[in-house]
Amino acid sequence: MFNTFKTKTEVAGSEVHRFGTKSKALDFIVEFMKKEGIADAPGFYAVWADCSFLKGVDAKALANKIPGLKFEVTRQLAKDCRIGITQMDWGIAETGTLVQDATAVEQRLASALSWIHIALVATDKILADMPSVMTKIHPNQCGYIAMISSPSKTADIERVLAIGVHGPERLVIICVDELGGMN
Repeated sequence: MFNTFKTKTEVAGSEVHRFGTKSKALDFIVEFMKKEGIADAPGFYAVWADCSFLKGVDAKALANKIPGLKFEVTRQLAKDCRIGITQMDWGIAETGTLVQDATAVEQRLASALSWIHIALVATDKILADMPSVMTKIHPNQCGYIAMISSPSKTADIERVLAIGVHGPERLVIICVDELGGMN
């Protein structure tokens, strides 16, 4: 499933990285934030919505390592962030789509208002197709289901492609083998 998912998401303009462990994924995320210039100033924040990936992670030490990394996601911080990090519940290989129960507003703020969205997903949560995912997530049990297939794109004005107008201009998907069963 992973290879099909990766191909579909990359064709749509996303970046995909796969790590065997949370530790390797976290190292990548830290280096990524450093390269992107995350700092404790509006426009340069990173916000990380609460998720199972953070279990066992020393958030205070991580925030000290990356000034500007915030674990409290507010409307203002999300508006002023460069990177938003969320954990997705599922992936759909057939379409390269990420699926999340985004009932918690922090999930939507971190994924929609940032310039760069880092989406974490357990590799074994990538399923074949929409019917497979719909056996796992039920619309009548979720207040808001988010489906993300690429960075934000539109061509509705004079048929000129614009990226990042209605959401992040960059989608970085991190698949973590070790996350299985942690959603």
